[in-house]
Amino acid sequence: MQSQHRYLGILSLERGPSPPKPRPGSIQDPDTFDFPTISETVTGAWPDRILPGDPTLEPACIAAARRLVERGAVAISSNCGFFIRHQAAVAAAVNVPVALSSVLLAPMLLRQLSRTAKLAVVTADSKLCDEDLLDIDDPADRTRIVIDGIEGGKYYQNEMKRPPLQTSVADIERDVVACVSRLRAVHPEIAAILFECTGLPSVAPAIRRLTGLPVYDITTLCRLTMASII
Repeated sequence: MQSQHRYLGILSLERGPSPPKPRPGSIQDPDTFDFPTISETVTGAWPDRILPGDPTLEPACIAAARRLVERGAVAISSNCGFFIRHQAAVAAAVNVPVALSSVLLAPMLLRQLSRTAKLAVVTADSKLCDEDLLDIDDPADRTRIVIDGIEGGKYYQNEMKRPPLQTSVADIERDVVACVSRLRAVHPEIAAILFECTGLPSVAPAIRRLTGLPVYDITTLCRLTMASII
């Protein structure tokens, strides 16, 4: 029997027996949202398998999503933006809204901006986050998206370990500031920032203050999705 609560369900990466504590503002911090969340680990979904796109993980994603619905999830998201590779399969397997990655916001954000403005995508790994993941068909719109990553930083290195290591908010902020600064130096037309990486919402306020630009992330998408349901 389903719970009486209306949960946001979260597909979770493998984190090991003693996972790092959720950072304030993250999708898995229980104080982030004004609605309850539940999570299910996707068996085998370590970051070094999810980021490059291991197709053999798709059945495990579907199974975890179905477990979440059975437990009372009224919508499903994830704690890694690269779960977007399994968006279509998971959405087809359950009868609730599925929003696995903040990159689903990219087409909408482009239309909020001037045609001369650009959208910056900050990803965990720029080598693996190509334009195809953003599902932007219009060639003109594709030129308005600029991508850079934090793969050279401490947070990425810690997250790619098995199990992952805790990273301070200060270290994450340092990685993201460096990435955003590189992007803005090359593309002064940037008018909004989208965090693909679900580990970055804790530094979104700092990046808003630094740049004066709107910053969107997975928690933005989750609030939008749940607001239409509860």
